Amino acid sequence: MPSARPVATPAAPHWLPGLEFTLLAAIWGASFMFMQQAVRDFGPLPTAFVRVSVAALFLLPLMLARGQWPALRRHAGPVLLCGVINSGLPFALFSFALLHLPTGLTSILNATVPLFGALVAWAWLGHRPGASRSLGLVIGFIGVALLAWDKIAFRAGASAGMAALAVFACLCATLSYAAAASFTHRYLSGLPALMTATGSQIGAALGLALPALLLWPASAPSLGAWTAVIALGVLCTGIAYIMYFRLIEQLGPARSLTVTFAVPVFAIVYGATLLGETITPWMLMCGAIVLCGTVLATGLLKLR
Repeated sequence: MPSARPVATPAAPHWLPGLEFTLLAAIWGASFMFMQQAVRDFGPLPTAFVRVSVAALFLLPLMLARGQWPALRRHAGPVLLCGVINSGLPFALFSFALLHLPTGLTSILNATVPLFGALVAWAWLGHRPGASRSLGLVIGFIGVALLAWDKIAFRAGASAGMAALAVFACLCATLSYAAAASFTHRYLSGLPALMTATGSQIGAALGLALPALLLWPASAPSLGAWTAVIALGVLCTGIAYIMYFRLIEQLGPARSLTVTFAVPVFAIVYGATLLGETITPWMLMCGAIVLCGTVLATGLLKLR
């Protein structure tokens, strides 16, 4: 989490946070497209490994320039572990899922992060949800169940099994994100945001290194795959982290979290226009149910 220490910087124009919010949603929406392009050549674990390694190399000089290396050394254990939970594991799971699911559907499943976040915070931190938030959890998970059923019910044999496994992988990834959020709240609160972001990517790279090297593709990945995974590391991870932490400082964590709701919009548009994916009314309806449940579960909307 960013430090609460005041910083004497000029006030940003009133329109800048809104612009950065939109750009961040567009960047994270593109991450599903880049992952799908990279994973076909690299495979899931190598894709995740190269992504976090590139992000760590991009962020490390910025962190060193801020003089935050001593802070990373003092808090290395929890920061590195957070990276495995918050980046390494979910990036690998989403990469696997994108071998079997379209980017639009995967991005909608990713929007369940706040739902799992509320459950984990309740179980771990004792943040019990009220009636409105509990209703939101139920609505959100109904939307997920309907999405999963639609994706699996009309397939047969191995195809249905892989689709089910891919949906399960997405939900495990979002649960991992949620656990990392509560872990960060408990063990990393008040630490410099850039240090936490950089250290977490280093931790993810260390955690993924051995399995990624063991599963490294026998054939050299194409130039397009390398371009996609580098874009993932620099744009969708390194630059996106910087923008996200700026939004937290300008808008606060609750309002910044709503970027999760805008990401599927961009991912669906990219998938339809650039990848030729089919967008069905059922998928859009279920996505709307998931987002409505998430808005209630996060407390952004309360029923009287």
